[in-house]
Amino acid sequence: MDGKNTPTRSNPAALLPIGVFLVLYLGFGLVFEYILKIPMGFYNVKAVIIFLVALLVAVIQAGKMPLNDKMKIMVQGVADENVLTMCLIFLVAGAFSGAISAAGGVDSTVNLFLTFLPSKFAVAGLFFISCFISLSMGSSTTTIAALAPIGVGISTATGFNLALCLGAVVSGAMFGDNLSMISDTTIAAVRTQGCEMKDKFRMNFFIVLPAAILTLVLLVVMTPSAASELEIGSYNIWKVLPYLVVLFGALLGLNVFGVLIVGTVMSLVVGIATGAFPWTELFNVTFTGVSNMYDITVISIIVACIGALVSYGGGIQAIINFIRSKINTKKGAQLGIAALVAGVDVATANNTIAIVMTGGIAKDISDEFNIDPRRTASLLDIFASVVQGILPYGAQLLYAVAGAAALGHTLSSVRLLPYLYYPILMGISALIFIFFIPQKDDKKKA
Repeated sequence: MDGKNTPTRSNPAALLPIGVFLVLYLGFGLVFEYILKIPMGFYNVKAVIIFLVALLVAVIQAGKMPLNDKMKIMVQGVADENVLTMCLIFLVAGAFSGAISAAGGVDSTVNLFLTFLPSKFAVAGLFFISCFISLSMGSSTTTIAALAPIGVGISTATGFNLALCLGAVVSGAMFGDNLSMISDTTIAAVRTQGCEMKDKFRMNFFIVLPAAILTLVLLVVMTPSAASELEIGSYNIWKVLPYLVVLFGALLGLNVFGVLIVGTVMSLVVGIATGAFPWTELFNVTFTGVSNMYDITVISIIVACIGALVSYGGGIQAIINFIRSKINTKKGAQLGIAALVAGVDVATANNTIAIVMTGGIAKDISDEFNIDPRRTASLLDIFASVVQGILPYGAQLLYAVAGAAALGHTLSSVRLLPYLYYPILMGISALIFIFFIPQKDDKKKA
């Protein structure tokens, strides 16, 4: 949300559109999922439609001013540089994801890693592979959908606990979802806070590295000796190369648009050259990835409109005043931002939407308490990912159990909770960071 139009007055009633969205989305989701017993019921509640209802409420609530004036306020919100850049990056990232998936990059990457892993380290290796793929693709759900069958295969072949194997897949997927510079959560976090992706990555990596190391150790300790060795499929190093180019290009701080375009072209060339798909399908495979980003792109535009009206009405100032009345330190403000994004994620079951909805408010809070934008962006992304990674009705856990069900294994998403080591440790690491790692140079390095 954009804070440009925030007036000096404070008006909590202006937050009504946000409340309407949360009540409708969470309410219908609970009814569909737990009362009507609709499979993946939360995902039958289309967020775009609920956001349009919330936008209508915001327009009505804006008062008697002419509709054209209300439109101008919304246009100012959408025209924000961060909003437009975020939407464009979403679409280009989708193109890369569609192209590399069609080229067979996921299977080759998995088989490449497993080729060099003894069975004792298979589950820890599964976590590492999931980390790499999600870090390269920027999508936790795509990673889980691709690797859940591999997790089931490892469990079947070795006798390892299925929940442990799937927990490793989900944990690694959340590592990349949180850190990847082409992840929609990272894009949303850095654009709403106005910092560079590479700078956010460095700070975020420092925060979560202890959690990742502890997760690897726990997975090795929790993995018994295998009853038999794994049967590994073949791999093609050329299909892994686009991942490496995008990953290292982003880490080097190269322009994200250029890196993604290069990765997309490489993926298409590799896919055609290896016979993964005919050249006549190059537009279709790319479009498939782009179309997967339509929802979050449209949602970002609608949320910018709602945010502009809410800000104009004094809603953002009301939140800042409330937080100021409860806390008066940087640590307190950071805890408030963490609680805010985590709470919205519980309601929406979507970490990207949670960041988009709370990013503007978090920006205003961080400005108020002089918090480094890199720090705020990291905390937004981390705590949204923590909640999303352990939410039984979230897409990540539902995708994991669906992957198992497709292979004849019935498993409740709740059964995975004790084995989701990384999301839990990530939250603990972030809390330690807030309490014990002070901000050194405020915004000078941002």
